[in-house]
Amino acid sequence: MPRYDYRCRACGSTFELNRPMAESNAPAACPSGHDDTVKLLSTVAVTGKAAAAPRPASGGGCCGGGCCG
Repeated sequence: MPRYDYRCRACGSTFELNRPMAESNAPAACPSGHDDTVKLLSTVAVTGKAAAAPRPASGGGCCGGGCCG
């Protein structure tokens, strides 16, 4: 389930809510009970290395491997 970040305009606190995507734009009250909140733009950091697929030693693919007529 996606996590959404919010900031309360009344008290300035930030908080998170897990909710279905269908409810992503629904109003959210802060934990202190204030209703004046705004949804924040969240960023996702992905780290690590992806392994590259090995390349064939010769030709391969159209126009390089003789598959075109």
